[in-house]
Amino acid sequence: MKKLDPKEIALPAVALFIICFISTLLLGGTNLLTKDKIALVAAEKAEKARKSVCTEAVTFTESQIEVNGLPYAVNTGLNDKNETVGYTVSATDKSYGGAIEVMTGFDTELKITGVEILSIDDTPGLGMNAKKDSFRDQFKGKTGELTASKSPSEENEIQAMTGATITSKAVTRCVSAAYTAAQAQAQKGGASNG
Repeated sequence: MKKLDPKEIALPAVALFIICFISTLLLGGTNLLTKDKIALVAAEKAEKARKSVCTEAVTFTESQIEVNGLPYAVNTGLNDKNETVGYTVSATDKSYGGAIEVMTGFDTELKITGVEILSIDDTPGLGMNAKKDSFRDQFKGKTGELTASKSPSEENEIQAMTGATITSKAVTRCVSAAYTAAQAQAQKGGASNG
C-alpha cells in the first residue's frame, strides 16, 4: 500500500484555491463594471413598457403601495395637463422556467390597457408564447382579479395557452396582483406620493 504524501494533497488544493480566488476576483470586477449599465438598461426597458401599456401618459410618478404584505411600485400616468390617465404596475411571480415579471397598464376605471412581459425564462414555443399579442391582448378591457382557464366561460377568465398552463396562470396572477395594487393607489388618490 502506498503511503500518502502531504505534498500530493496540498499542491492540488493550493492550486485549486488560487484558481477559484482569481476567478472570484474577475467575476466581482466584471459585476462592478457592468452593474450600472445593467440597471440603466432595466430602467429603460421598464420605461418603454410603461409607455406601451399606458399610451395616454406623458409622464409617470411612482408611489410605493403595500398589498397583502408585498411592496409594489405603482406608477401613475399623467397627461400633459398633469391629470391622471392611468396606472402601471410591475409584478413578479413564479412561472415554469423561474421568475416572470409582468408590467400591466390600467386606465382610470382600472380596465386593463395593456400587458408587457418584462422578463421570462420559459420553454421556447410554449411558455415564451406569453410574449405574443394573441395571448396578451386577451387582458385588454378586463378589470378585477383574473384567472387562466383551458376553457374560459366567465368574464374574468383568460384562455390559457396550450401546453403552457403554468405560464398562463403566472401571467394572470401578476396581472391580478397589479390590479390590486393599482386599485389601492386609485383609492389613495392617484398621483399622491406614498
